[in-house]
Amino acid sequence: MFYRRYRHSVSLMGRPDSISYAFPPSVSSSAQSVTLLKMQDCQSRRNHVSHGAPLTDRPRKKRKKRSVVKQHKSFNENNLSSSHVLPCQRSISSLSDSFLPMKQVGIKTKKLPRLMSPSRLDELAAPSNRQNMLSMSLVVKNNEKKKKLPLLVAIKPENERSEKERFMRASFNYNPYFVYKGVADDDIMDKFRDPSDKYLSQAVLIMERAINDFGNYENFEEITGGKILNRSQIYALVKRYISREELEDEVVINLSEDLLSRGSMTRAKGKAVLNVRSVNLREHWAEGLLRHELGTHYLRSCNNRHHPWNSNRVRRDLGMGPMNPTEEGLASLHSVLFREKPFLWRAALLYYTTYMASKLSFKELFSDLEKFVFSPNVRWDYCLRAKRGQVDTTRPGSFCKDQVYLEGLLQLLKRRRVLDFHLLVRLGKVSFEDVDRECVTEIAHLSNTRIPWFMEDLTVYHRQLDHIAYTNGLTNDVLSTVD
Repeated sequence: MFYRRYRHSVSLMGRPDSISYAFPPSVSSSAQSVTLLKMQDCQSRRNHVSHGAPLTDRPRKKRKKRSVVKQHKSFNENNLSSSHVLPCQRSISSLSDSFLPMKQVGIKTKKLPRLMSPSRLDELAAPSNRQNMLSMSLVVKNNEKKKKLPLLVAIKPENERSEKERFMRASFNYNPYFVYKGVADDDIMDKFRDPSDKYLSQAVLIMERAINDFGNYENFEEITGGKILNRSQIYALVKRYISREELEDEVVINLSEDLLSRGSMTRAKGKAVLNVRSVNLREHWAEGLLRHELGTHYLRSCNNRHHPWNSNRVRRDLGMGPMNPTEEGLASLHSVLFREKPFLWRAALLYYTTYMASKLSFKELFSDLEKFVFSPNVRWDYCLRAKRGQVDTTRPGSFCKDQVYLEGLLQLLKRRRVLDFHLLVRLGKVSFEDVDRECVTEIAHLSNTRIPWFMEDLTVYHRQLDHIAYTNGLTNDVLSTVD
């Protein structure tokens, strides 16, 4: 109350040199003198503070509201020290904070990046501390009740980007911990957990021949893949191919940066959707992708609708085999069909990677692939495809669906001179074993079926298949061990 009266009198006087005040009659003269001296001393100090604004009749500016956290912190620091100090002394002492170090005032300073020490790298790679490294949101999300999703959607990690950054920062000495949006059907996943090594020697043979020819994977990628296309170039190329196959009214284009594979076919609102990854896609590989997805998968799917075995019941009654590995094997051959040097590198490396993933952890698999591929980004993509579906990648484990590419193409190359490839496409989603079965061909409806434009001349087509086999060293002796 005393201080309020004092400020009011000062504001009326406009900061005078001497201060007067009307004291009550009960206050002695000595007490009045002491009080006035303290008031004058306080005023003189305020006049010498450069940061202080002069007191006038103008209304004081409203202070900005401080957050609850800052108020609580300020109260804890000053509560004991300022509880018995005069108001004028408090205002002066608060200005002394400006001479304290920046960290004490609360100003944030930019920290310089630091390189990780070897002990920190070991800590990142240690399986025992993995759960502590995860943020609470990831742990909670991983423990939530999840709905079942389509297989390839369910096994796509949600935190792939952040785990990749952590893996690269740790100099490849870290096993990622993946979090998934949904769960896949266990019965389906069980089919892809036991990779085979039956064609491992053929896979290594194909990659070694490519390295002997190009020196390394990076040269192979640049020479056989062509230039990298931007988004508009990819869209124009896809539109041109769709027009050539006369599919303008049937297929919708979706360019995305988040696909694990280069492309895929899905359906949305009753229409076929071609999904294409718009990052690091090369010109010749884009052509192969379109022959793979549209010229093979989509056209065989359309042809399948004209036949009775489009029904699963009829398919079971006829005893027909699964469409894979024939489906993916045929698509893989079409991907490299027109290349000058049609190495089956991707199918071979996928087969090798999925098998080794069942024996190694993520970082061990990444290191093992260095003998075939140097690029860390390319190795990451292959390891991720082999380890998808796993949460803790410190343990061996594999999603071996990608082995069907090499297995299927080897079976078709072995039979390339006796198999009717036109009929294989027109019959739809069938295995090569069902093409020669009378119970299948007798009830087939071939009138409205289609074949891709690059298969119209079977003579040229067979010559290209022979060139693929020769380039990859797949002689009759090598193919004789194939089922």
